[in-house]
Amino acid sequence: MDKLWSKTTIGNLELPHRLAMAPMTRSRAQEDGTPGELSSLYYSQRASTGLIISEGTQPSDDGQGYLWSPGIYTEKHIEGWKKVTDAVHEAGGFMYIQLMHVGRMSHPANTLHHRQAVAPSAIAPSVEMFTAKGMQEIPVPRELSEEDIQTTIADFRKAASAAIEAGADGVEIHGANGYLIHQFIGVNSNKRTDKYGGSIENRARFAIEITKAIVAEIGAERTGFRISPGTPLGGIEEGEQGPEVYLHLVKELAQFNLAYLHVMHLGNETLLHEIRSIWSNPLLVNRAGRALKDISVDIDNGVADMVPVGVWSLANPDLVERLKKGFPLNEADRTTFFGGNGSMGYTDYPTMKELKSQEV
Repeated sequence: MDKLWSKTTIGNLELPHRLAMAPMTRSRAQEDGTPGELSSLYYSQRASTGLIISEGTQPSDDGQGYLWSPGIYTEKHIEGWKKVTDAVHEAGGFMYIQLMHVGRMSHPANTLHHRQAVAPSAIAPSVEMFTAKGMQEIPVPRELSEEDIQTTIADFRKAASAAIEAGADGVEIHGANGYLIHQFIGVNSNKRTDKYGGSIENRARFAIEITKAIVAEIGAERTGFRISPGTPLGGIEEGEQGPEVYLHLVKELAQFNLAYLHVMHLGNETLLHEIRSIWSNPLLVNRAGRALKDISVDIDNGVADMVPVGVWSLANPDLVERLKKGFPLNEADRTTFFGGNGSMGYTDYPTMKELKSQEV
């Protein structure tokens, strides 16, 4: 596990170790998308994790899918995130804001504008979503026109600029987990017959064009990209050519010299090793179902350069210190993962020092 604690570089950042805090939706923003009052404390408590990747943050009104998710496209959003990034930096950490457009994974009841969601094709995901009135079936989205697609790419570019203005060290493009970029990759979510649908190259085009726009705006050294090959989230099916789409996409992304590629890994070891052979820049691997004892295996084997950690970071603000000293971890309260009032399940997880003082 020694290599886990060695220094590494992401873009223009020198990090003290190879752990990172994975992006996790917490649904605690204000109604207008401005980060909530406790967000600065929540993220700064976890600054020792080194690189913090924020919860998914919508780049536009149409990018919102969930209640109380944050945005990064208005002056209020920028002011709110500035408080967060300042707190993280003051505590010694670094922060990337994850740009997440949910596409069809939305419900009009969850947004301020109450408009129909947008997607590559007018196909509903056939899943339900939580709303203020309980679980509701997600309705059919509106298909994006080519002009709409260019507007959406511009929204991503503006949001990236806003993130840097808000003090973020960079942005992560969310191309995974059943959201808009992933919907363009899916064979059952993208039935387009224009240049954004059909072939392997066309299904990857939207992701590549967003990346190109953001790199032009803020620089490759401040841009990361996340993929989740094989995930069925949001009802996505990638088809037999799914791995080929990702290999094409990764080859194209590699030409931008990005700060990192972040893989949510669900078990296709052959594909992961092929991605590693293509991608020479830092590779972050978040391995689903990983046991704590195996936290450094991918780094030790040279498959990954960094390990993003989700729930363990959520429940343990001092995760790094606990791991180094072999101290037991707090158990996460799953009932408070998404939304809630006040600090419960958000900023009230005790540190190792606090627990020891209570014993005394």
